[in-house]
Parts: sequence; C-alpha cells; structure tokens
Amino acid sequence: MSTQIHPSAIIDPAAQIGADVIIGPYSVIGKNVKLHDRVELKSHVVVDGHTTVGEGCIIYPFASVGHAPQDLKYHGEASELIIGKKTTIREHATLNPGTETGAMKTIVGDHCLLMMSTHVAHDCVVGNHVIMANNATLGGHVVVGDHVLLGGLSAVHQFVRIGSYAVIGGMSGVESDVIPYGRVKGERAFLAGLNLVGLERNGFDKEQIKYLQRAFNELFDDQGTMDQRLNMVANDFSENPAVMQIIDFARLKTRFPLCSPQRK
Repeated sequence: MSTQIHPSAIIDPAAQIGADVIIGPYSVIGKNVKLHDRVELKSHVVVDGHTTVGEGCIIYPFASVGHAPQDLKYHGEASELIIGKKTTIREHATLNPGTETGAMKTIVGDHCLLMMSTHVAHDCVVGNHVIMANNATLGGHVVVGDHVLLGGLSAVHQFVRIGSYAVIGGMSGVESDVIPYGRVKGERAFLAGLNLVGLERNGFDKEQIKYLQRAFNELFDDQGTMDQRLNMVANDFSENPAVMQIIDFARLKTRFPLCSPQRK
C-alpha cells in the first residue's frame, strides 16, 4: 500500500508524512505535524501544532488534534502533543498540547481508544490501552495509568491521578486520586471497591485478586490513620507487586487525597 492523499486535503509542505499514510477528504495538516507510517485520517480531520501521531493510528471525522489548549495562561509556546502507536480517536474528540506551566507536552499512549467527543486537556499523561467512552473528559495535568477505563460522560478534575487498571463509572465526577485497580462511581465519585471485572479480563488469577481484596480491606478500614494503614499493608504484603503498586501510588501524595469508600 502506498500513501493516499485526497485532492481536497490541505497539507503544509513542511509537515512530515510517513509511508502508507491515508489522508481523507477535507483534512487539514499543519506545518509542525508528524504522521508516522500507516496513520489513517478518515476525513475532515484537523491536526495542528507540534503534534506527533504514532504508527497505525486512526482518526475519525471532525476530530481536532493539537490545537491551542483551552487555558488562558497559554501564550503560544511551542508545546507538544504526542500520540502513541495504534491509538484510535473517534469523531469530535479534542486533544490539546501542553503549556509552559506544565510539562510542555501532552502524551497519549499506545493502543488507546478515545471515543466520540472525548477531551484530553493540556499537560495530561495517558497510559497505554486506555479506553475513554463517549464524552469522557480529562482536565489539565491529569495522569491516567495503563488499562484504565473511563465511562461515558465522566469528568476528571485537573491534577488528579488515576492508577493503572482502575475503572471510572459513567457520569462520575472524579475529584480525588484513584488507586490502581480501584472502581469509582457517583456524581461526586467515591471508591466502590476493586475493578474485579477488569482484573479478570487482564489475566489476574483468583489468588492475585484475593490478595488485592485483602489489602484493599485493610487499607480502607476505619482503624488508625491512613499513614498507619499504609505502613501496615506495606509490611503485610511487601512481596506482592500488585499491592505494592497501590502503596507506592498512595504514598506519592500530590494536591488531592485518595478517593475513598463512602462511610455509612
């Protein structure tokens, strides 16, 4: 297969276009854009800014990729948007580059699926195999781990972290950090347990899940302080990599507390 560019597409001569790229009708490609091999733009796709689109990505009509962030502190700095391999971006999705108040780059990993009207704001870091369902939204500076699922119409507050293998329920507003393997839901999201379905789908066996459940129960017990419970769980499960991933995540404190279960 050779590169195919529709006559109605507008491509800046300085843009870098890889091998076997397909650019559909009425798409617009800016001068600082790099499309790696086998990228496919269906039609009416706009890619601008200092944007790199990884090998094998597919972008659907009316997606806006790499335009200026929706941040009043942005002043035209040459920040980047970097999209990994084989990621699919569906209709009307918006992805913005970074800002000088952040890391100067927004990163989306490999094998992600960003469904219709999803939004990845400036300075976000999104891991691999992440699924964002229709209208899911990430505020600026959000960090999302690998294999996370964000339900439709969910919204994640700026600077929040979401650990690997977590699931965010549809229509949830996430204002606190979500532990790896966690399951959150609610208008103002609370931790509803572990993402058991996601763990099974990703090959965790019953023994691994049992240890994670025990650690979860100890970590969110009512006894003592969170720091005391973290130390206790770390001591009890020091040789369990999955549990220690939760501990390391929880100890890396940022501006938000951990999302916790509702108390009766």
